[in-house]
Amino acid sequence: MIVLGINAYHGDASAAIVVDGQLVAAAEEERFTRVKHCAGFPAHAVRYCLDAAGVRIDEVDHIAVPRKRSVRLPRKAWYALRMPHLALDRLKAWRSFGDIRTTLARAFDVDPARIRARFHFIEHHVAHIASAFFVSPFERAALLSLDGLGDFASGMWGLGEGNRITIWGSVAFPHSVGMYYTAVTQYLGFWKYGDEYKVMGLAAYGEPEFLDEFRQMIRVQGTENRGNTAVGRWAGRQAGRERMGYRMDLRYFRHHVDGPTMTWAEGEPVLGPLFSDFFVRRFGPPRQTPVGGLPSAVSHSASAPEPIERRHENLAATLQTRLEEVVFHQWNALYRLVERRTGRPAKALTYAGGVAFNCVANGKIFDMTPFEDIYIQPAAGDAGLAIGAAFYVWHQVLGQPRSFVMDHAYWGPAFTDEAIRRAIERKGITDDQLRITHLPEDELVRATARHIAEGKVVGWFQGRMEWGPRALGNRSIVVDPRRPDMKDILNKRVKHREPFRPFAPSILEEYTGEYFEKGYPSPFMLLAYKVRPEKQAEIPAPTHVDGTGRLQTVSKQANPLYWRLIDEFRKLTGVPVVLNTSFNENEPIVRTPEEAIDCFLRTHMDVLVMGRFLVER
Repeated sequence: MIVLGINAYHGDASAAIVVDGQLVAAAEEERFTRVKHCAGFPAHAVRYCLDAAGVRIDEVDHIAVPRKRSVRLPRKAWYALRMPHLALDRLKAWRSFGDIRTTLARAFDVDPARIRARFHFIEHHVAHIASAFFVSPFERAALLSLDGLGDFASGMWGLGEGNRITIWGSVAFPHSVGMYYTAVTQYLGFWKYGDEYKVMGLAAYGEPEFLDEFRQMIRVQGTENRGNTAVGRWAGRQAGRERMGYRMDLRYFRHHVDGPTMTWAEGEPVLGPLFSDFFVRRFGPPRQTPVGGLPSAVSHSASAPEPIERRHENLAATLQTRLEEVVFHQWNALYRLVERRTGRPAKALTYAGGVAFNCVANGKIFDMTPFEDIYIQPAAGDAGLAIGAAFYVWHQVLGQPRSFVMDHAYWGPAFTDEAIRRAIERKGITDDQLRITHLPEDELVRATARHIAEGKVVGWFQGRMEWGPRALGNRSIVVDPRRPDMKDILNKRVKHREPFRPFAPSILEEYTGEYFEKGYPSPFMLLAYKVRPEKQAEIPAPTHVDGTGRLQTVSKQANPLYWRLIDEFRKLTGVPVVLNTSFNENEPIVRTPEEAIDCFLRTHMDVLVMGRFLVER
């Protein structure tokens, strides 16, 4: 039984394929088109998934699409009357979804009548929730999804048990914790779709100066406890906190007036301005940056980015602090809600949606809630909808039992050594230009670890490409975490990123509690923990200004080769940690050997390791 999930005509277009309840392949369209957050129809990703499963499009039994037109129709109709342009935009999108069979047939050059699959349209947040729970290791869990907007909702919650999920509630447009975060991100001069993670890094440099007003800007339902970590694990037991939800003070925003203007055609999504004139009157002029490709309503006339001032840092810190308060409230209220409705708590939380990428908030869950376990799959944002829709059909629609756990993120294309050799030949690289050697695995790992320990910048291209936005040891740039200057070296020679953005540590799983104040595994780089004070001087490069690290815990079972590399580095240096950043330069993460070679040649990496090939300048 073959189920194909397709996230189409939305940011982070993607595809995933499930065969007899097992995930076989998943990939984002951006890796094929080389356009970040690529929208439109993911024809390349679908083709890859079918090839990986060894099936044709006319052999697929079910096609799952995470969009459902029939939900919240009264609210949609009310806003359509207020904003006819929004209604027209949605009508075009609905027509595209209604024509997916024809689009697939055209992409694979077959008669539409040959596509025998049954089509299923799954609500956006239901697919988010399914994407986390149905691939988690938990038999029973509280369920939560938070993001910007999907099917006219921004959040949803419920309970998962066995192969069933039950939805208990949602938050409808125009209220959105995701749009709240994006609006302030835009105000701070970060207009590109998906830039919120940059502001999360900036927040560590400021103080929450404007917290009183931001608490007015977005409010939670029910009684709110605004304590800090001293609240401890009993926070969720406070009376009145089982009420879920949040509401925005809409004076600060404009999406409810203009509509959440977006472009979801082929290419990179563009999101219109979300903050209002009232916001500007309260906090002053927005930071100007010379970003092209934005709606004409957005002023971006600056020839160079306006410097980041203390005011901007404090706004970022306030934004992050208030987000955490709102998210903590949702977690704790959900814990109490499960306990009240079922008579017993759920010790585990599965979490999805774009807000679930906020690793700073996620890393505090064990301090701020009674939850004992959490699972966030590596593509928690909209790319993950493809997996969620497919597994929803497999379990919830078809009633099949659960038999799959996503314990690693390596679901993309892989390349053999012969394919890598051909790529090197096609690029015309000779031994006069670069030193190229083919080594047995043991020698390769030892040689690469030595290069890292010597302070060299190493491109590491191995196995199947990662699913989700994080490089997790198969399409990574790896360097020595002990060097305080390594962050600046990476930015100058390869990454060219804003200096306030941190890099991430990859650590052998068994050493996590020795270096971080929490020992709970973080295999997908979605939790940030405090680095132990006595270890911060040992790994300064991936330690952020606030003393945290957005860590990846590496297990021998999930990625034995990357584990061996870090372990060899440990044997040389005594440190079981490397700094890991994505193998790219202001582009989607590299997918093919050719793209890895191109990135290596145009930047100033020292060493490139692809398969068993070691390439040195």
